[in-house]
Amino acid sequence: MTVASHKKAKALKAGSRRPAKELCSECGLCDTYYIHYVKEACAFLNQQVAELEQQAHGQSRDLDNEDDLYFGVHQEMMAARKKQPIEGAQWTGIVSSLACTMLEKGLVEGVVCVQNTKEDRFQPMPIIARTPEEVLAAKVNKPTLSPNLNVLEQIEQSGMKRLLVIGVGCQIQALRAVEKELGLEKLYVLGTPCVDNVTREGLQKFLETTSKSPDTVVHYEFMQDFRVHFKHEDGSVEKVPFFGLKTNKLKDVFAPSCMSCFDYVNSLADLVVGYMGAPFGWQWIVVRNDTGKEMLELIKDQIDTQPVASQGNRKAAVQQSIPAYDNAVTLPMWAAKMMGVVIEKVGPKGLEYARFSIDSHFTRNYLYVKRNYPEKLEAHVPPYAKKIVEQYKLPE
Repeated sequence: MTVASHKKAKALKAGSRRPAKELCSECGLCDTYYIHYVKEACAFLNQQVAELEQQAHGQSRDLDNEDDLYFGVHQEMMAARKKQPIEGAQWTGIVSSLACTMLEKGLVEGVVCVQNTKEDRFQPMPIIARTPEEVLAAKVNKPTLSPNLNVLEQIEQSGMKRLLVIGVGCQIQALRAVEKELGLEKLYVLGTPCVDNVTREGLQKFLETTSKSPDTVVHYEFMQDFRVHFKHEDGSVEKVPFFGLKTNKLKDVFAPSCMSCFDYVNSLADLVVGYMGAPFGWQWIVVRNDTGKEMLELIKDQIDTQPVASQGNRKAAVQQSIPAYDNAVTLPMWAAKMMGVVIEKVGPKGLEYARFSIDSHFTRNYLYVKRNYPEKLEAHVPPYAKKIVEQYKLPE
């Protein structure tokens, strides 16, 4: 399909139509002339993880292998952190360092990443970074729906042939589905795990409901110690127990697309960098294919690594979390803190914590789809997610 015919396909202005309707994750594909492919490419219109795993990795996951079942196709997993952290990075800066290194070594001509607008630190602004400085200006997660793929037209029009794209699961599924249309010689995909994004308005409600100082929050993360960590402008860290969140006020704050997503671990990226499978203070790295291995080798001398580990049993905690979320149970803060301390000491850690997080979100999301989109349930929930959910007793 030529650029001219692509443009004919885009009959309406950007943002004017959303075939996925309320399930749209605002990935940006529909803001481009690649909207022509949306019924095939959209993660919420066509669930095709297994087929795209085969395309991206040469194989789909083995459902009888627990690590494959939970974490997707991979060659290796490890915990890592930068020897010299990047100042101001959300973690130690592995994602930013890799993107900068790939630009500096000339492996890619551009990096699709997300800066923020000058007016609002949490308002995402996707760009094609061409310099390390532009990459570093994108450090720190933006926990809001972000139209990363709205730059796809610029890629084709620029004549770029080698590109790195940083994104989350729904964006990467759409990208993989149109990859062959981009005219690239080489595409590198660096993914981050993703769960429970919100609109900008939803983020404001979350901050105001949860943090003591919402206007000074720089970034936050749901951490392995079962607390939400809010980093503030003055460098202080505020910690709020999961079990003390005002679930009754926040239950509807997450985007319907996130409540219907079953790709927490970014199955289709070449390399994934997150935190949930690693010890506190470390990042979790998943190498999915040879391209991912090539990428990681570029920064091996910049990072310390250690093997992944697993400890505890998640099953009882997950089963208890299902009705607690369903009924919007919120504990008094003193009880929430006490429960957090106990679970941190005896609860799941490492890969078992990652499985806990996946289980609790998949069971919640399965119920959401079943109740709100029953006609989509069978086709939308991938086989690996069904197998995970079947371990638990769910309410009607």
